[in-house]
Amino acid sequence: MTLERWRPSWGLIPWRPLREVEDMERRFEDIFGRSLMPALWRRFQGEGRPWAPAVEVVEKEDKYVVKAELPGAKQEDIDVSVVGDMLTIKGEKRAETEVNEADYHCRECTYGSFYRSIGLPSNVNPEKIEASFDDGVLEVTLPKVAEVKAKKVSVSAKKQDKAPAKKRASAKKTGKDVK
Repeated sequence: MTLERWRPSWGLIPWRPLREVEDMERRFEDIFGRSLMPALWRRFQGEGRPWAPAVEVVEKEDKYVVKAELPGAKQEDIDVSVVGDMLTIKGEKRAETEVNEADYHCRECTYGSFYRSIGLPSNVNPEKIEASFDDGVLEVTLPKVAEVKAKKVSVSAKKQDKAPAKKRASAKKTGKDVK
């Protein structure tokens, strides 16, 4: 008799042809402490998944700060724009890695474009937005518009006719003016 691991949603799991390879890789790492096929495995893990930068949005008293992690990107490859109430960060990232160990040699070139849009609140001043890029981190500063204070409006009562209410009601029925 063979025992199998119980999977509660057996028929609802999306088909993943490399599931057995993932299990084998995990077991190999548990036993030997290193990956079975390091270069090949990294390639399969990234396939089919679009890359988007991690973004953090922080609200401060006078501004919003958006930080995006863009490792491997260069300043000239990044485009930041604001259209209406949307902040858009897009660009291209290129990276080359090379590992030269005693038992294997691996050289990889990866590239791809990214795109990220963030909705902005209505109190952002679009004229004073600034962006800086340092050590793979893009920081966009979105200053808030100075708060508009509510103006108090005094309410005055209109003068009413001096005719009694009964005369006005009967005048409405007959269509005559009351003086």
